[in-house]
Amino acid sequence: MTTMTVMAPAMRTSLVPSYCRRISAAALLVVLADILFYGQPVGITVFIFGTVLASTVVAMHPAALNDGRVWLKPAALFAALLPLVENVSPLSVLVAVAALAVFALSLAGRLRSEPARIARQLSLFLAAAPFRFARDFFRWRKAARELGQRRPQLTARVVWIMPLTLGVVFLALFGAANPIIEHWLSLIDLYALLEKIEIARLAFWLIVLAGVWAFLRPRLPRFVSRIRRVLPAAPVARPAKTSAEDILFGKAAIFRALIVFNALFAVQSALDAAYLWGGVALPDGLTYAAYAHRGAYPLVATALLAAGFVLVALRPGSETSKDPLIRGLVYLWVAQNIVLVISSMLRLDLYIDVYALTYLRIAAFIWMGLVAAGLALVIARIALQKSSEWLLSANLLTLSATLYACCFVNFAATIANFNVDHSLEMSGQGIPLDIAYVHSLGPAAFPALDRLIERQNPTLTMDEVMYRQLAAVQKSDKIRYRSAQQNWRAWSFRDWRLVRVLDNRGPLVLPPSAQPSAPGH
Repeated sequence: MTTMTVMAPAMRTSLVPSYCRRISAAALLVVLADILFYGQPVGITVFIFGTVLASTVVAMHPAALNDGRVWLKPAALFAALLPLVENVSPLSVLVAVAALAVFALSLAGRLRSEPARIARQLSLFLAAAPFRFARDFFRWRKAARELGQRRPQLTARVVWIMPLTLGVVFLALFGAANPIIEHWLSLIDLYALLEKIEIARLAFWLIVLAGVWAFLRPRLPRFVSRIRRVLPAAPVARPAKTSAEDILFGKAAIFRALIVFNALFAVQSALDAAYLWGGVALPDGLTYAAYAHRGAYPLVATALLAAGFVLVALRPGSETSKDPLIRGLVYLWVAQNIVLVISSMLRLDLYIDVYALTYLRIAAFIWMGLVAAGLALVIARIALQKSSEWLLSANLLTLSATLYACCFVNFAATIANFNVDHSLEMSGQGIPLDIAYVHSLGPAAFPALDRLIERQNPTLTMDEVMYRQLAAVQKSDKIRYRSAQQNWRAWSFRDWRLVRVLDNRGPLVLPPSAQPSAPGH
Protein backbone atom coordinates (compact mmCIF):
# COMPACT_ATOMS: atom_id res chain seq x y z
CA MET A 1 0.00 0.00 0.00
CA THR A 2 2.89 2.32 0.87
CA THR A 3 4.53 1.51 -2.46
CA MET A 4 1.43 2.50 -4.37
CA THR A 5 1.23 5.78 -2.40
CA VAL A 6 4.83 6.60 -3.25
CA MET A 7 4.43 5.70 -6.93
CA ALA A 8 1.37 7.88 -7.49
CA PRO A 9 3.11 11.23 -6.82
CA ALA A 10 6.03 10.11 -8.96
CA MET A 11 3.70 9.36 -11.86
CA ARG A 12 2.03 12.76 -11.47
CA THR A 13 5.43 14.45 -11.32
CA SER A 14 6.35 13.06 -14.74
CA LEU A 15 2.88 13.70 -16.10
CA VAL A 16 3.09 17.49 -16.35
CA PRO A 17 6.42 17.71 -18.26
CA SER A 18 5.25 14.91 -20.56
CA TYR A 19 2.07 16.80 -21.38
CA CYS A 20 3.94 20.06 -21.94
CA ARG A 21 6.31 18.39 -24.39
CA ARG A 22 3.46 16.83 -26.32
CA ILE A 23 1.43 20.05 -26.28
CA SER A 24 4.36 21.90 -27.82
CA ALA A 25 4.75 19.25 -30.53
CA ALA A 26 0.99 19.26 -31.20
CA ALA A 27 0.97 23.06 -31.51
CA LEU A 28 3.77 22.92 -34.11
CA LEU A 29 1.83 20.27 -36.03
CA VAL A 30 -1.26 22.49 -35.99
CA VAL A 31 0.79 25.34 -37.44
CA LEU A 32 2.13 23.03 -40.14
CA ALA A 33 -1.39 21.79 -40.93
CA ASP A 34 -2.61 25.37 -41.25
CA ILE A 35 0.15 26.15 -43.74
CA LEU A 36 -0.39 22.99 -45.77
CA PHE A 37 -4.15 22.52 -45.73
CA TYR A 38 -6.26 25.49 -44.68
CA GLY A 39 -7.76 27.05 -47.79
CA GLN A 40 -5.40 25.02 -49.97
CA PRO A 41 -5.87 22.05 -52.31
CA VAL A 42 -4.78 18.67 -50.99
CA GLY A 43 -2.13 16.58 -52.66
CA ILE A 44 1.43 15.73 -51.73
CA THR A 45 0.94 17.81 -48.58
CA VAL A 46 -0.97 14.93 -46.96
CA PHE A 47 2.06 12.67 -47.41
CA ILE A 48 4.35 15.38 -46.03
CA PHE A 49 2.15 15.90 -42.98
CA GLY A 50 1.90 12.17 -42.35
CA THR A 51 5.69 11.83 -42.50
CA VAL A 52 6.22 14.74 -40.09
CA LEU A 53 3.59 13.32 -37.73
CA ALA A 54 5.33 9.93 -37.78
CA SER A 55 8.68 11.58 -37.03
CA THR A 56 7.10 13.44 -34.12
CA VAL A 57 5.67 10.19 -32.77
CA VAL A 58 9.17 8.70 -32.85
CA ALA A 59 10.49 11.74 -30.97
CA MET A 60 7.86 11.21 -28.28
CA HIS A 61 9.06 7.61 -27.75
CA PRO A 62 12.89 7.72 -27.90
CA ALA A 63 13.18 4.49 -25.93
CA ALA A 64 11.68 2.58 -28.86
CA LEU A 65 14.84 3.33 -30.89
CA ASN A 66 16.80 0.91 -28.73
CA ASP A 67 15.22 -2.02 -30.54
CA GLY A 68 17.60 -3.51 -33.12
CA ARG A 69 14.79 -4.07 -35.63
CA VAL A 70 13.16 -0.69 -35.14
CA TRP A 71 13.75 0.17 -38.82
CA LEU A 72 11.08 -2.35 -39.83
CA LYS A 73 8.29 -0.19 -38.41
CA PRO A 74 9.19 3.01 -40.31
CA ALA A 75 9.70 0.97 -43.47
CA ALA A 76 6.23 -0.57 -43.16
CA LEU A 77 4.74 2.86 -42.40
CA PHE A 78 6.44 4.39 -45.44
CA ALA A 79 4.92 1.68 -47.62
CA ALA A 80 1.49 2.46 -46.14
CA LEU A 81 1.94 6.18 -46.85
CA LEU A 82 2.96 5.64 -50.48
CA PRO A 83 -0.68 5.62 -51.73
CA LEU A 84 -0.83 9.28 -50.69
CA VAL A 85 1.92 10.01 -53.19
CA GLU A 86 -0.01 8.23 -55.93
CA ASN A 87 -3.31 9.99 -55.19
CA VAL A 88 -5.13 11.46 -52.21
CA SER A 89 -8.47 9.69 -51.85
CA PRO A 90 -10.65 8.57 -48.93
CA LEU A 91 -9.19 5.07 -49.28
CA SER A 92 -5.54 6.18 -49.28
CA VAL A 93 -6.21 8.48 -46.29
CA LEU A 94 -7.90 5.60 -44.45
CA VAL A 95 -4.91 3.33 -45.07
CA ALA A 96 -2.52 6.06 -43.88
CA VAL A 97 -4.50 6.80 -40.70
CA ALA A 98 -4.72 3.11 -39.83
CA ALA A 99 -0.98 2.65 -40.44
CA LEU A 100 -0.12 5.70 -38.31
CA ALA A 101 -2.30 4.41 -35.49
CA VAL A 102 -0.65 0.98 -35.60
CA PHE A 103 2.77 2.67 -35.76
CA ALA A 104 2.05 4.88 -32.73
CA LEU A 105 0.64 2.00 -30.67
CA SER A 106 3.63 -0.20 -31.52
CA LEU A 107 6.16 2.45 -30.44
CA ALA A 108 4.21 2.91 -27.20
CA GLY A 109 4.39 -0.84 -26.59
CA ARG A 110 0.62 -1.25 -26.62
CA LEU A 111 0.14 -3.28 -29.79
CA ARG A 112 -0.79 -6.96 -29.93
CA SER A 113 0.82 -9.38 -32.33
CA GLU A 114 -2.22 -11.15 -33.84
CA PRO A 115 -3.98 -9.40 -36.76
CA ALA A 116 -7.43 -10.01 -35.26
CA ARG A 117 -6.45 -8.35 -31.97
CA ILE A 118 -4.69 -5.53 -33.83
CA ALA A 119 -7.92 -4.86 -35.72
CA ARG A 120 -9.84 -4.70 -32.45
CA GLN A 121 -7.27 -2.35 -30.91
CA LEU A 122 -7.29 -0.18 -34.00
CA SER A 123 -11.08 0.14 -33.90
CA LEU A 124 -11.02 1.13 -30.21
CA PHE A 125 -8.18 3.61 -30.79
CA LEU A 126 -9.90 5.37 -33.70
CA ALA A 127 -13.23 5.45 -31.85
CA ALA A 128 -11.67 7.13 -28.81
CA ALA A 129 -9.19 9.36 -30.69
CA PRO A 130 -11.45 12.44 -31.10
CA PHE A 131 -12.04 12.59 -27.33
CA ARG A 132 -8.51 11.78 -26.13
CA PHE A 133 -7.27 15.38 -25.98
CA ALA A 134 -10.22 16.67 -23.92
CA ARG A 135 -9.86 13.83 -21.43
CA ASP A 136 -6.10 14.28 -21.13
CA PHE A 137 -6.44 18.06 -20.81
CA PHE A 138 -8.65 17.85 -17.72
CA ARG A 139 -6.45 15.11 -16.32
CA TRP A 140 -3.40 17.31 -16.88
CA ARG A 141 -5.02 20.28 -15.08
CA LYS A 142 -5.82 18.07 -12.11
CA ALA A 143 -2.28 16.67 -12.00
CA ALA A 144 -0.74 20.13 -12.33
CA ARG A 145 -2.91 21.49 -9.50
CA GLU A 146 -2.01 18.62 -7.18
CA LEU A 147 1.65 18.89 -8.11
CA GLY A 148 1.66 22.64 -7.48
CA GLN A 149 0.33 22.08 -3.96
CA ARG A 150 3.26 19.78 -3.15
CA ARG A 151 5.94 21.75 -5.02
CA PRO A 152 5.73 25.48 -4.30
CA GLN A 153 8.48 26.27 -6.82
CA LEU A 154 6.08 25.42 -9.65
CA THR A 155 3.70 28.12 -8.43
CA ALA A 156 6.34 30.76 -9.12
CA ARG A 157 4.86 31.16 -12.58
CA VAL A 158 1.53 32.15 -11.09
CA VAL A 159 3.03 35.18 -9.37
CA TRP A 160 3.60 36.71 -12.80
CA ILE A 161 -0.12 37.10 -13.41
CA MET A 162 -0.57 40.26 -11.31
CA PRO A 163 2.64 42.05 -12.48
CA LEU A 164 1.91 41.39 -16.14
CA THR A 165 -1.72 42.47 -15.78
CA LEU A 166 -0.83 45.74 -14.07
CA GLY A 167 2.02 46.22 -16.55
CA VAL A 168 -0.46 46.18 -19.41
CA VAL A 169 -2.59 48.77 -17.56
CA PHE A 170 0.43 51.04 -16.98
CA LEU A 171 1.46 50.66 -20.61
CA ALA A 172 -1.98 51.83 -21.71
CA LEU A 173 -1.75 54.84 -19.37
CA PHE A 174 1.71 55.70 -20.68
CA GLY A 175 0.37 55.48 -24.20
CA ALA A 176 -2.26 58.05 -23.33
CA ALA A 177 0.32 60.33 -21.73
CA ASN A 178 3.28 59.90 -24.10
CA PRO A 179 2.81 60.54 -27.87
CA ILE A 180 5.81 58.38 -28.78
CA ILE A 181 4.50 55.35 -26.89
CA GLU A 182 1.08 56.05 -28.33
CA HIS A 183 2.59 55.98 -31.82
CA TRP A 184 4.28 52.64 -31.09
CA LEU A 185 1.04 51.18 -29.82
CA SER A 186 -0.85 52.46 -32.85
CA LEU A 187 1.41 50.34 -35.05
CA ILE A 188 -0.13 47.27 -33.44
CA ASP A 189 -3.45 46.84 -35.23
CA LEU A 190 -5.37 44.56 -32.88
CA TYR A 191 -8.50 44.75 -34.98
CA ALA A 192 -6.60 43.49 -38.03
CA LEU A 193 -5.27 40.61 -35.97
CA LEU A 194 -8.74 39.75 -34.72
CA GLU A 195 -10.13 39.88 -38.25
CA LYS A 196 -7.64 37.26 -39.35
CA ILE A 197 -8.90 34.87 -36.67
CA GLU A 198 -11.84 33.09 -38.25
CA ILE A 199 -14.28 30.75 -36.52
CA ALA A 200 -13.74 28.17 -39.24
CA ARG A 201 -9.98 28.42 -38.79
CA LEU A 202 -10.24 27.98 -35.02
CA ALA A 203 -12.43 24.92 -35.57
CA PHE A 204 -9.84 23.57 -38.03
CA TRP A 205 -7.07 24.08 -35.45
CA LEU A 206 -9.05 22.28 -32.73
CA ILE A 207 -9.84 19.36 -35.04
CA VAL A 208 -6.18 18.99 -36.05
CA LEU A 209 -5.07 19.31 -32.41
CA ALA A 210 -7.48 16.59 -31.30
CA GLY A 211 -6.41 14.39 -34.21
CA VAL A 212 -2.64 14.62 -33.79
CA TRP A 213 -2.84 14.37 -29.99
CA ALA A 214 -4.22 10.86 -30.22
CA PHE A 215 -1.08 9.79 -32.11
CA LEU A 216 1.34 11.67 -29.86
CA ARG A 217 -0.12 10.02 -26.77
CA PRO A 218 -1.57 6.71 -28.03
CA ARG A 219 -3.82 5.07 -25.51
CA LEU A 220 -6.69 2.60 -25.67
CA PRO A 221 -9.98 3.27 -23.86
CA ARG A 222 -10.26 1.56 -20.51
CA PHE A 223 -13.99 0.94 -20.52
CA VAL A 224 -13.50 -2.55 -21.99
CA SER A 225 -11.42 -3.73 -19.05
CA ARG A 226 -13.86 -2.08 -16.63
CA ILE A 227 -16.78 -3.91 -18.22
CA ARG A 228 -14.93 -7.18 -17.83
CA ARG A 229 -14.44 -6.52 -14.11
CA VAL A 230 -18.16 -5.77 -13.71
CA LEU A 231 -19.35 -8.84 -15.60
CA PRO A 232 -20.15 -11.84 -13.39
CA ALA A 233 -17.88 -14.84 -13.36
CA ALA A 234 -18.49 -17.73 -15.71
CA PRO A 235 -21.13 -20.15 -14.47
CA VAL A 236 -20.10 -23.48 -13.08
CA ALA A 237 -20.20 -26.27 -15.68
CA ARG A 238 -23.13 -28.63 -15.34
CA PRO A 239 -23.70 -32.07 -16.79
CA ALA A 240 -24.62 -31.84 -20.48
CA LYS A 241 -28.21 -32.51 -21.40
CA THR A 242 -29.69 -33.31 -24.76
CA SER A 243 -31.63 -30.26 -25.95
CA ALA A 244 -33.59 -29.26 -29.03
CA GLU A 245 -30.50 -27.43 -30.27
CA ASP A 246 -28.46 -30.64 -30.13
CA ILE A 247 -31.08 -32.39 -32.24
CA LEU A 248 -31.62 -29.59 -34.78
CA PHE A 249 -27.91 -28.86 -35.24
CA GLY A 250 -26.42 -32.19 -34.31
CA LYS A 251 -24.30 -34.49 -36.43
CA ALA A 252 -27.23 -36.21 -38.12
CA ALA A 253 -28.96 -32.92 -38.97
CA ILE A 254 -25.79 -31.35 -40.38
CA PHE A 255 -25.09 -34.45 -42.49
CA ARG A 256 -28.56 -34.33 -44.05
CA ALA A 257 -28.35 -30.56 -44.52
CA LEU A 258 -25.07 -30.87 -46.43
CA ILE A 259 -26.60 -33.44 -48.78
CA VAL A 260 -29.60 -31.17 -49.48
CA PHE A 261 -27.42 -28.06 -49.88
CA ASN A 262 -25.00 -29.77 -52.27
CA ALA A 263 -27.90 -30.94 -54.43
CA LEU A 264 -29.48 -27.47 -54.55
CA PHE A 265 -26.21 -25.78 -55.42
CA ALA A 266 -25.52 -28.34 -58.12
CA VAL A 267 -28.88 -27.49 -59.74
CA GLN A 268 -28.06 -23.76 -59.64
CA SER A 269 -24.61 -24.31 -61.14
CA ALA A 270 -26.09 -26.51 -63.88
CA LEU A 271 -28.63 -23.82 -64.80
CA ASP A 272 -25.89 -21.19 -65.05
CA ALA A 273 -23.80 -23.50 -67.21
CA ALA A 274 -26.74 -24.16 -69.52
CA TYR A 275 -28.21 -20.66 -69.91
CA LEU A 276 -25.24 -18.34 -69.47
CA TRP A 277 -22.38 -20.35 -70.95
CA GLY A 278 -24.08 -23.08 -72.95
CA GLY A 279 -26.23 -20.80 -75.12
CA VAL A 280 -29.58 -22.42 -74.21
CA ALA A 281 -32.48 -20.13 -75.11
CA LEU A 282 -34.08 -18.29 -72.20
CA PRO A 283 -37.86 -18.19 -71.61
CA ASP A 284 -39.82 -15.57 -73.55
CA GLY A 285 -39.45 -12.04 -72.21
CA LEU A 286 -36.24 -12.71 -70.28
CA THR A 287 -32.96 -11.29 -71.59
CA TYR A 288 -29.48 -12.55 -70.76
CA ALA A 289 -28.63 -9.19 -69.16
CA ALA A 290 -31.67 -9.40 -66.86
CA TYR A 291 -30.85 -13.03 -66.00
CA ALA A 292 -27.28 -12.07 -65.18
CA HIS A 293 -28.20 -9.01 -63.13
CA ARG A 294 -30.88 -10.68 -61.02
CA GLY A 295 -28.53 -13.35 -59.74
CA ALA A 296 -25.29 -11.41 -59.26
CA TYR A 297 -25.85 -10.10 -55.74
CA PRO A 298 -28.23 -12.71 -54.23
CA LEU A 299 -25.73 -15.46 -55.05
CA VAL A 300 -23.02 -13.65 -53.09
CA ALA A 301 -25.38 -13.39 -50.12
CA THR A 302 -26.01 -17.13 -50.48
CA ALA A 303 -22.27 -17.81 -50.36
CA LEU A 304 -21.88 -15.71 -47.21
CA LEU A 305 -24.75 -17.55 -45.53
CA ALA A 306 -23.15 -20.85 -46.53
CA ALA A 307 -19.82 -19.78 -45.03
CA GLY A 308 -21.55 -18.92 -41.75
CA PHE A 309 -23.23 -22.33 -41.67
CA VAL A 310 -19.91 -24.09 -42.26
CA LEU A 311 -18.23 -22.19 -39.42
CA VAL A 312 -21.03 -23.10 -37.04
CA ALA A 313 -21.31 -26.71 -38.19
CA LEU A 314 -17.60 -27.49 -38.06
CA ARG A 315 -16.47 -25.78 -34.88
CA PRO A 316 -12.94 -26.79 -33.82
CA GLY A 317 -13.09 -29.86 -31.59
CA SER A 318 -16.76 -30.63 -32.33
CA GLU A 319 -18.01 -34.09 -33.23
CA THR A 320 -18.95 -33.05 -36.76
CA SER A 321 -15.47 -31.68 -37.50
CA LYS A 322 -13.96 -35.12 -36.86
CA ASP A 323 -16.25 -37.02 -39.22
CA PRO A 324 -14.47 -37.59 -42.57
CA LEU A 325 -17.73 -37.94 -44.53
CA ILE A 326 -19.09 -34.63 -43.24
CA ARG A 327 -15.76 -32.95 -43.92
CA GLY A 328 -15.85 -34.23 -47.51
CA LEU A 329 -19.37 -32.89 -48.00
CA VAL A 330 -18.29 -29.53 -46.57
CA TYR A 331 -15.34 -29.38 -48.98
CA LEU A 332 -17.66 -30.11 -51.88
CA TRP A 333 -20.21 -27.53 -50.78
CA VAL A 334 -17.64 -24.77 -50.22
CA ALA A 335 -16.13 -25.56 -53.64
CA GLN A 336 -19.60 -25.16 -55.16
CA ASN A 337 -19.93 -21.84 -53.35
CA ILE A 338 -16.66 -20.65 -54.88
CA VAL A 339 -17.94 -21.67 -58.31
CA LEU A 340 -21.14 -19.79 -57.52
CA VAL A 341 -19.22 -16.61 -56.65
CA ILE A 342 -17.21 -16.91 -59.87
CA SER A 343 -20.49 -17.33 -61.73
CA SER A 344 -21.77 -14.15 -60.04
CA MET A 345 -18.70 -12.29 -61.27
CA LEU A 346 -19.31 -13.56 -64.80
CA ARG A 347 -22.97 -12.54 -64.53
CA LEU A 348 -21.92 -9.05 -63.51
CA ASP A 349 -19.45 -8.93 -66.40
CA LEU A 350 -22.27 -9.72 -68.84
CA TYR A 351 -24.43 -7.02 -67.31
CA ILE A 352 -21.61 -4.46 -67.56
CA ASP A 353 -21.11 -5.29 -71.24
CA VAL A 354 -24.69 -4.14 -71.81
CA TYR A 355 -25.18 -1.35 -69.24
CA ALA A 356 -21.61 0.05 -68.81
CA LEU A 357 -19.32 0.30 -65.80
CA THR A 358 -19.79 2.24 -62.54
CA TYR A 359 -18.04 2.58 -59.20
CA LEU A 360 -20.60 0.33 -57.51
CA ARG A 361 -20.11 -2.43 -60.09
CA ILE A 362 -16.33 -2.31 -59.63
CA ALA A 363 -16.87 -2.49 -55.87
CA ALA A 364 -19.12 -5.51 -56.44
CA PHE A 365 -16.34 -7.24 -58.40
CA ILE A 366 -13.87 -6.63 -55.57
CA TRP A 367 -16.39 -7.75 -52.95
CA MET A 368 -17.09 -10.98 -54.83
CA GLY A 369 -13.37 -11.68 -55.08
CA LEU A 370 -13.02 -11.20 -51.32
CA VAL A 371 -15.94 -13.55 -50.71
CA ALA A 372 -14.30 -16.22 -52.89
CA ALA A 373 -11.00 -15.75 -51.03
CA GLY A 374 -12.84 -16.01 -47.71
CA LEU A 375 -14.44 -19.30 -48.76
CA ALA A 376 -11.04 -20.64 -49.76
CA LEU A 377 -9.72 -19.64 -46.33
CA VAL A 378 -12.63 -21.50 -44.72
CA ILE A 379 -11.47 -24.68 -46.48
CA ALA A 380 -7.90 -24.00 -45.36
CA ARG A 381 -9.03 -23.49 -41.79
CA ILE A 382 -10.89 -26.82 -41.77
CA ALA A 383 -8.08 -28.73 -43.48
CA LEU A 384 -5.33 -27.27 -41.27
CA GLN A 385 -7.49 -27.43 -38.13
CA LYS A 386 -6.94 -23.77 -37.32
CA SER A 387 -8.88 -21.65 -34.86
CA SER A 388 -11.58 -19.08 -35.66
CA GLU A 389 -9.14 -16.32 -34.68
CA TRP A 390 -6.73 -17.59 -37.36
CA LEU A 391 -9.53 -17.38 -39.94
CA LEU A 392 -10.42 -13.84 -38.86
CA SER A 393 -6.77 -12.76 -39.02
CA ALA A 394 -6.31 -14.28 -42.48
CA ASN A 395 -9.41 -12.51 -43.79
CA LEU A 396 -8.27 -9.20 -42.29
CA LEU A 397 -4.88 -9.53 -43.96
CA THR A 398 -6.57 -10.32 -47.28
CA LEU A 399 -8.87 -7.31 -46.92
CA SER A 400 -5.98 -5.01 -45.95
CA ALA A 401 -3.87 -6.13 -48.92
CA THR A 402 -6.81 -5.62 -51.28
CA LEU A 403 -7.57 -2.11 -50.02
CA TYR A 404 -3.89 -1.19 -50.21
CA ALA A 405 -3.69 -2.38 -53.82
CA CYS A 406 -6.87 -0.46 -54.70
CA CYS A 407 -5.16 2.78 -53.64
CA PHE A 408 -2.94 2.52 -56.73
CA VAL A 409 -5.77 1.80 -59.21
CA ASN A 410 -7.25 4.75 -61.08
CA PHE A 411 -10.85 3.57 -61.06
CA ALA A 412 -12.17 6.81 -62.57
CA ALA A 413 -9.95 6.44 -65.64
CA THR A 414 -10.84 2.73 -65.89
CA ILE A 415 -14.57 3.49 -65.88
CA ALA A 416 -14.25 6.35 -68.35
CA ASN A 417 -12.11 4.37 -70.81
CA PHE A 418 -14.39 1.32 -70.67
CA ASN A 419 -17.63 3.27 -71.06
CA VAL A 420 -16.33 5.39 -73.92
CA ASP A 421 -14.72 2.49 -75.81
CA HIS A 422 -17.86 0.33 -75.52
CA SER A 423 -20.38 3.08 -76.20
CA LEU A 424 -22.64 3.30 -79.24
CA GLU A 425 -20.87 6.48 -80.33
CA MET A 426 -17.45 4.78 -80.50
CA SER A 427 -18.18 1.18 -81.47
CA GLY A 428 -21.56 1.45 -83.19
CA GLN A 429 -22.95 -1.12 -80.72
CA GLY A 430 -24.31 -1.08 -77.21
CA ILE A 431 -26.07 1.83 -75.53
CA PRO A 432 -25.45 5.59 -75.89
CA LEU A 433 -22.77 6.99 -73.62
CA ASP A 434 -23.88 8.65 -70.39
CA ILE A 435 -21.73 11.73 -70.93
CA ALA A 436 -22.87 13.40 -67.70
CA TYR A 437 -21.71 10.43 -65.62
CA VAL A 438 -18.36 10.16 -67.39
CA HIS A 439 -17.82 13.90 -66.98
CA SER A 440 -18.58 13.61 -63.25
CA LEU A 441 -15.59 11.27 -62.88
CA GLY A 442 -13.32 14.32 -62.95
CA PRO A 443 -10.00 15.02 -64.66
CA ALA A 444 -9.22 11.30 -65.00
CA ALA A 445 -11.88 11.16 -67.74
CA PHE A 446 -10.19 13.83 -69.90
CA PRO A 447 -8.29 11.41 -72.21
CA ALA A 448 -11.35 9.22 -72.78
CA LEU A 449 -13.60 12.19 -73.58
CA ASP A 450 -10.92 13.59 -75.91
CA ARG A 451 -10.97 10.33 -77.86
CA LEU A 452 -14.73 10.57 -78.09
CA ILE A 453 -14.60 14.14 -79.42
CA GLU A 454 -11.84 13.40 -81.93
CA ARG A 455 -13.52 10.28 -83.22
CA GLN A 456 -14.37 10.73 -86.91
CA ASN A 457 -17.04 8.18 -87.61
CA PRO A 458 -20.02 8.84 -89.89
CA THR A 459 -22.21 6.50 -87.83
CA LEU A 460 -21.93 8.62 -84.69
CA THR A 461 -25.22 9.49 -83.02
CA MET A 462 -23.98 12.63 -81.31
CA ASP A 463 -25.04 15.76 -83.18
CA GLU A 464 -22.90 18.77 -84.00
CA VAL A 465 -24.26 20.98 -81.20
CA MET A 466 -23.52 18.35 -78.55
CA TYR A 467 -20.01 17.91 -79.93
CA ARG A 468 -19.26 21.63 -79.67
CA GLN A 469 -20.73 21.86 -76.16
CA LEU A 470 -18.68 18.90 -74.96
CA ALA A 471 -15.51 20.31 -76.54
CA ALA A 472 -16.11 23.70 -74.87
CA VAL A 473 -16.67 22.08 -71.47
CA GLN A 474 -13.52 19.99 -71.90
CA LYS A 475 -11.47 23.06 -72.73
CA SER A 476 -12.68 25.07 -69.71
CA ASP A 477 -12.26 22.07 -67.37
CA LYS A 478 -8.68 21.55 -68.53
CA ILE A 479 -7.87 25.22 -67.96
CA ARG A 480 -9.17 25.04 -64.39
CA TYR A 481 -7.38 21.76 -63.79
CA ARG A 482 -4.03 23.06 -65.05
CA SER A 483 -4.47 26.21 -62.97
CA ALA A 484 -5.05 24.13 -59.84
CA GLN A 485 -1.95 22.05 -60.60
CA GLN A 486 0.19 25.19 -60.47
CA ASN A 487 -0.07 25.02 -56.66
CA TRP A 488 2.59 22.60 -55.42
CA ARG A 489 0.32 21.48 -52.60
CA ALA A 490 -2.01 19.83 -55.12
CA TRP A 491 0.73 17.66 -56.64
CA SER A 492 0.28 13.89 -56.80
CA PHE A 493 1.96 11.26 -58.89
CA ARG A 494 -1.32 10.45 -60.63
CA ASP A 495 -1.97 14.09 -61.52
CA TRP A 496 1.61 14.45 -62.74
CA ARG A 497 1.11 11.53 -65.12
CA LEU A 498 -2.21 12.95 -66.32
CA VAL A 499 -0.66 16.35 -67.07
CA ARG A 500 2.06 14.62 -69.09
CA VAL A 501 -0.58 12.72 -71.07
CA LEU A 502 -2.49 15.93 -71.79
CA ASP A 503 0.71 17.69 -72.84
CA ASN A 504 1.65 14.87 -75.20
CA ARG A 505 -1.79 14.83 -76.81
CA GLY A 506 -1.61 18.50 -77.71
CA PRO A 507 -4.67 20.69 -78.41
CA LEU A 508 -8.05 19.08 -78.96
CA VAL A 509 -8.84 18.46 -82.63
CA LEU A 510 -12.53 18.40 -83.57
CA PRO A 511 -13.85 16.25 -86.42
CA PRO A 512 -15.02 18.11 -89.54
CA SER A 513 -18.68 17.68 -88.57
CA ALA A 514 -18.09 19.49 -85.28
CA GLN A 515 -16.04 22.38 -86.65
CA PRO A 516 -17.76 25.76 -86.44
CA SER A 517 -19.21 26.87 -89.76
CA ALA A 518 -17.38 29.65 -91.61
CA PRO A 519 -19.16 33.00 -91.98
CA GLY A 520 -21.37 33.17 -95.01
CA HIS A 521 -21.95 29.42 -95.22
